[in-house]
Amino acid sequence: MSASLPLASFITEFWNDQLVEHDRQGVFLVLVGFVGSFAFIRMSTRMIRAEVSWWPGNVESESGLHVHHLVFGIITMMVAGTFGFAAFGHSPLAEICAFFFGVGAGLTIDEFALWVYLDDVYWAEEGRSSIDATVIAAAAMGLIVLGINPFHLGNESEGVAATIASGLILVTVVSFCFLKGRKLHGIIGFFLIPFSIYGACRIGKPDSAWARRRYGERRPKKQTKSERRFPPDRRTDRFKEAFRDLVGGKPSEGVAAAREEALAATREASEEVRKRAEQVAHPIEAARERERDEDQSS
Repeated sequence: MSASLPLASFITEFWNDQLVEHDRQGVFLVLVGFVGSFAFIRMSTRMIRAEVSWWPGNVESESGLHVHHLVFGIITMMVAGTFGFAAFGHSPLAEICAFFFGVGAGLTIDEFALWVYLDDVYWAEEGRSSIDATVIAAAAMGLIVLGINPFHLGNESEGVAATIASGLILVTVVSFCFLKGRKLHGIIGFFLIPFSIYGACRIGKPDSAWARRRYGERRPKKQTKSERRFPPDRRTDRFKEAFRDLVGGKPSEGVAAAREEALAATREASEEVRKRAEQVAHPIEAARERERDEDQSS
């Protein structure tokens, strides 16, 4: 009992002094719902993948159509968003809607790769982009909860021109970060501009849009420097892969490889069908061809 009182006091003080006083309780609850629903659905899908007998399986219609949890996330966001606007800031309905909006966002962003590839790549290598998108979104919300507002560019005394100039500089350096493939610098730099300035001034990644446009044959030294700076097996990438494995589970075979295997199997099946059709249409020639194959093998 004595141990629970300091914890309750800390939570109350944090809620009142850090959140309510600065009107950040809504964003905080969105973040809580977002992280919680993402963690739950990842646990659920991993248990389904492991074929745990007592855990409910996928949601499917009578015809066998698999209903992605993305659908439930979108519906939850629509309902929570509508009631949130209707609440017009009145507590506790506004806070409840904020929490459920975060829940819907977490369910939706967990299938971010489905938005991009328009294919069920959840366990493929391409599906790991959902982990990246979730981390970036959670980091952005966390920075807003901490009071870092990218839209607060100055006060009225600085003038409209200074505010517009600051905004243009921010957008420019963040755009450079994304063009150079430095996504994390761009996201964090949107809230903390020194990060975006650092990312914009550094060399781009070899597979980035910046490198394709400005390196390569036009500037081979820059391309070589970029490839040397970002080797495929560098420690940072290994850490990212380990983190993605920990959060989202190890991927199955990539989509490209799976499609190539499917095409190869289709070609083999087509060749088999063609040979059998020729045997039916030309039995004598087929028999002679079999004899030649047997003579060559012997």
